[in-house]
Amino acid sequence: MTKQLYITTAIPYVNSIPHIGNAMDYLLADIWTRYNMQNGRAVRFQIGTDEHGNKNAQKAIDNGLTPQAYVDQSHLPFRQMAEKIGSQYTDFVRTTDEHHKASVQYIWQQLKPHIYKDKYEGWYCVGCEQFYTDKEVEEQNGSCPNHQRPFERLSEENYYLRCSDFTEQIREAIEKNKMRIVPEYRKKEILELLKDGAKDVSISRPRKSLSWGVPVPDDPDQVMYVWLDALSNYLTVLGYPDRPEWQDYWPADLQVVGKDILRFHAIIWPSILLGIGVALPKAILAHGFVNIGGVKISKSLGNTIDPNQVIDEYGLDAFRYFFARHIPTQDDGDFTWERFETAYNTELCNDLGNLVQRIASMITRYQAGVIGEVEAGEHDMMRYHEAVKDLKFDVALDEVWNIVRSLNRYIDSVKPWEIAKNLDTDTEARDHLAEVLAHSVGTLLQVADLLVPFIPTTAKKIHDTFESGVIKSEGVLFPRLYIHTTDPRAKKTQ
Repeated sequence: MTKQLYITTAIPYVNSIPHIGNAMDYLLADIWTRYNMQNGRAVRFQIGTDEHGNKNAQKAIDNGLTPQAYVDQSHLPFRQMAEKIGSQYTDFVRTTDEHHKASVQYIWQQLKPHIYKDKYEGWYCVGCEQFYTDKEVEEQNGSCPNHQRPFERLSEENYYLRCSDFTEQIREAIEKNKMRIVPEYRKKEILELLKDGAKDVSISRPRKSLSWGVPVPDDPDQVMYVWLDALSNYLTVLGYPDRPEWQDYWPADLQVVGKDILRFHAIIWPSILLGIGVALPKAILAHGFVNIGGVKISKSLGNTIDPNQVIDEYGLDAFRYFFARHIPTQDDGDFTWERFETAYNTELCNDLGNLVQRIASMITRYQAGVIGEVEAGEHDMMRYHEAVKDLKFDVALDEVWNIVRSLNRYIDSVKPWEIAKNLDTDTEARDHLAEVLAHSVGTLLQVADLLVPFIPTTAKKIHDTFESGVIKSEGVLFPRLYIHTTDPRAKKTQ
């Protein structure tokens, strides 16, 4: 059977509300999905939630609930966030699903030749649910940079996955791009971590230290640790191991993760897959963080971004546009309300919105709304397609905006309104004007096609306005908005 396309996103803990990093996962995966669907390919698109672990258990206690009752309600905002940003996901997996839990226990049994029990003493971060080496703790001055809390010293007897068994296979897969890591400099970081061999990793904790999780088979005193449980979701959601259709989709074509969890997806996850005899994913995209005014987002600083607020105030496509174009796909990016509103008002409102309205208005005024014979847009979009395939969605949108601005310059240059002054006296003027406006429409329809993966609602409105041959609407795509900053025009009149 033909391999079907499959894309995954990292599953977040449900102990807090969705944040901009979760939204970026959903957005980037959705852009890739829509692009492939637009080009005639079916895509299976996974999202989900990580519901085990001490953080979720503690939140349940804080809320006076059982862990199951807590995660039954706290997973919902993540599903709602994915839907709110317009992601066309096909599967939602929860690590408390019965099929997932049974499958993870099966995976454990398959990994037994690579599992051993040992005592470990080291530094632990509750927020990361991860152990760190003395060197890493020293480099971070004894405090986790992601959670702004001191590392704890723990001594436990746990089961370990011997990732070191798979060092050479993982290294070769990465070096030869059999498992492509994007961007390239992240690939080099992982290869550097593998220089001295993959480190064995704890895959269980004593029940007295971790009660809310999947039990380790044949050992009632141990509970599976987060990474084996959580990472396996990418397979279990497909039906692994008991539903044969999982093989129609695996290996994943693309796995979208934040840069902070790349090492787990590029070393631990491949170790699990190799240990159970399953192929490695084809590519992993590690996107960066969204900073606020150059400062890393921190709950303690209170400098968070609520995706819901952005969408509620400016509309879904404005959110998708800014975070797809102005946050680099493969690097950290920066958000301020000033940057956002400038992009909204100058690029969406002026460059695109006014352009669509001007052309629609001129066709209505000079040609009674009849568009005439439209030819396909003539712009070479090789660089656009290359950028999407290289997972540089921001660069792809730059290419679209080159066309938008070029068309604005063309309209300002040929001045259709000047041509229209001679319609009653010059028969050639009518043909010339029709040609100019038809060319403009052809270019706008090409722009709309290219915008489908990024701002699909706007793309549809442009198509609806022009593609029938008669202007259907002259409505404003993006009304000018200054909610968090001051309209610069107001300063000129003061």
